[in-house]
Amino acid sequence: MTISYSDAIQRVLSLADFERAPGAPSRRRYDLSRMRPFLERLGNPHLKVPAVHITGTKGKGSVAAMLSAVGAYAGYATGFYSSPHLHWFRERIRLNDKPVSEATFAGLVERLWPTLEAVAREDNVGEVTTFELLTAMAFEHFRDSQCRLQVLEVGLGGTLDATNVIQAPMVCVITPISLDHTQVLGDTVEAIARDKAGIIKPGAAVVCAPQAPEALAVIQAACRRQKARLVRVDVKYQWTLVDNDLSGQVALFTSPDHEYRVRLPLLGKHQLVNAACAIAAAEELQERGFAFPWDKLQDGLTRTDWPGRLEVLQRSPLVVADGAHNPYAMKTVGESLDTYLPHHRRIMILGMTSGHDAEGIAAEVVRLEPAIVVATRSRHPRSLPVDQVASLVRGRVPQVETAPTVAEALAKARLLATKADLVLGTGSLFVAAELRETVKGIPPELYPDLDTSQPATRKV
Repeated sequence: MTISYSDAIQRVLSLADFERAPGAPSRRRYDLSRMRPFLERLGNPHLKVPAVHITGTKGKGSVAAMLSAVGAYAGYATGFYSSPHLHWFRERIRLNDKPVSEATFAGLVERLWPTLEAVAREDNVGEVTTFELLTAMAFEHFRDSQCRLQVLEVGLGGTLDATNVIQAPMVCVITPISLDHTQVLGDTVEAIARDKAGIIKPGAAVVCAPQAPEALAVIQAACRRQKARLVRVDVKYQWTLVDNDLSGQVALFTSPDHEYRVRLPLLGKHQLVNAACAIAAAEELQERGFAFPWDKLQDGLTRTDWPGRLEVLQRSPLVVADGAHNPYAMKTVGESLDTYLPHHRRIMILGMTSGHDAEGIAAEVVRLEPAIVVATRSRHPRSLPVDQVASLVRGRVPQVETAPTVAEALAKARLLATKADLVLGTGSLFVAAELRETVKGIPPELYPDLDTSQPATRKV
């Protein structure tokens, strides 16, 4: 008898979960010594489905979501694996852009659990982690579903990420690289690029977003070593914003052979770069036998579903959620506000997570010149205390308020806002998720390690 979804989540969270562990991540926790024997015992499902492997500091999830939508709309059974999730664990494993059902998720946990226990008991490699189990579940589901394509977003870094068991990806995508997770990946852009370039495999096409010179040099060297073909998006493609409103933007993308007019349901200048990467990856897949007619490619991009990224949740006043969780992402958000989100004053709901550059994020927030910052924290166990968030901006912006939960922060921001103002919830994807839950009435999954001070209608 299949276990319940609630039991499945409890099993998943009983393992070592470095995403949720208090404190900053440590590099010593990451390697592939468990993942390889785990997958071998399962018959190496990750090697059965052609793959696109995507890494980067900012935008990798957006590119993956776009490419997944293109594959699904073109008629290919397309698996999509991403992390973290916004509201429910099962969002991480998608088929044709739809999260797996609770029953499917539970069935995968139950089926893989004996193998997981055998790895720990017999292979002398330690216990499989939460992320490793979820990754194996995705590979297993994509194989069993006879997917024609799997789109894989790296969890952290590249070289030692659990997804990097892929041996021969058809396309690798590297989105813009900047400083983040420095405790694990290194404290320079060059070091981080070296880690992320670890996904580059022999013979793959490597679609590369515009990069800082030191990152690009590392990627070029890796491509030469692996005899992989580098496709520089900023060299091969051009893009121009045509029009935008609160529901999306229209842009023209041109390559040497094609012109695409695309309406993206995602806002921000950075999403044009991400769309160019997705188009480049799709064209590389065409070279490898996938049929993506130009109209299917355009329509697939139009149907991309990737919430929590400059997402308009309410109008008058504008309430927007964005998961910017590092200085580069916060700066990128700031560059898009005036163009895409007309407003009078900026009121920011700000919460952050340990393991990221909180001081750098705060500095970018100050540069955005908000009239008011409401410091808060999400339920996530790695959320920074409210007072710590407030102290990072106090004295540097005109007004700082505090609220113990995201829901209370939103209530306070609404009281302080006029109809012409912008209320932006940001600093963490978990803050963006809880803002969505509050505005849209989405019942979250509540886990034992969460701060459950916020009321919710559903526990697992």
